[in-house]
Amino acid sequence: MRRRALFRQASLATGTAAALAMPAIARANPALRWRMTSSYPKSLETIYGTGETFARIVSELTDGQFQIRVFGAGEITPPLQALDAVQGGNVECAHTTSFFYTGKNEAFAIGTGLPFGLNTRQQMAWMYEGGGIDLMNTLYAKFNVFGLPLGSTGAQMGGWFRKEVPTPADLKGLKMRIGGLAGTVLERMGGVPQQLAGGDIYPALERGTIDAVEWLGPVDDEKLGFVRVAPFYYYPAWWEGAASTHFFCNLDQYRALPKHYQAAIRTACVEGSQWMVARYDTHHPAALRRLVAQGAKLRPFSREMLDACARTWEELEREIVARNPDFAAIHASWSKGRDEMRLWHRISELSFDNYVAQLSARR
Repeated sequence: MRRRALFRQASLATGTAAALAMPAIARANPALRWRMTSSYPKSLETIYGTGETFARIVSELTDGQFQIRVFGAGEITPPLQALDAVQGGNVECAHTTSFFYTGKNEAFAIGTGLPFGLNTRQQMAWMYEGGGIDLMNTLYAKFNVFGLPLGSTGAQMGGWFRKEVPTPADLKGLKMRIGGLAGTVLERMGGVPQQLAGGDIYPALERGTIDAVEWLGPVDDEKLGFVRVAPFYYYPAWWEGAASTHFFCNLDQYRALPKHYQAAIRTACVEGSQWMVARYDTHHPAALRRLVAQGAKLRPFSREMLDACARTWEELEREIVARNPDFAAIHASWSKGRDEMRLWHRISELSFDNYVAQLSARR
């Protein structure tokens, strides 16, 4: 009798503990269904696919409890209004590019990359070890969003032109799709910058509404078909030695997440970024060969052109620092990191890369 009573008491205790534990687990791992609007069309499987990679990793890290559905550019919000949709709470998050929103504040450009600025590795170093993420979020918080780097394109190509542009004078009157502060540089040099989303560029180029376009690099440029209407393919993109794309989340929504869900987002952003860089570096060479076979005429920007653009940018950079306190506060850290890392990279990375490039050319 006593043994049966003890067994009943143990069973009741176990049942009570389970009843208490299960709701606690459920509360700790809520089932969430979020929407992510992308600024990139689904046809661009790498830059768009980074958002899907991110969403998959978040799901895996939360045992499927935190699901994020990714929508292509224009499906639920216009591609260049992704930040506005997140800010207003119309969607929970977005995969977009910070410098799309320099019209709101020029400091947004630093999150993506500045002209004649950092390369991919340096940009990530400043973001993760130089305080860049926290500094950028002092800006993003003013717009009720939280941001993290989600992807990097690496150094980009300088774009597609209907005719050759060997000198700075050839930029006068040139209508070019170009985003961020690089567009202001072009404007000061006599050009006419246009900001267009990825899906709108080819029709504008084909109709002659624009004379030139920069987008990204061979993988995406091949898919968008620019070579058919603008054969001169210039390099390098002095405005994007690296371009970080971004995860933006409604700030209130992010703060309400359990801590381990926030950690899942941070982890997925890092892995998604690595995936994008690796995929582009792996697939650009073959895409570039195909573009040349299709008629692309590779042209380096002349030293005269690069020097003129650099002088124009440096003047603009000083002006923005003087007039925009948000830009100035972030730029102080960014420029210090730039100068320090360039000193080191001239000794290490650059000397190695230059030698092996010359070695490869001799083979």
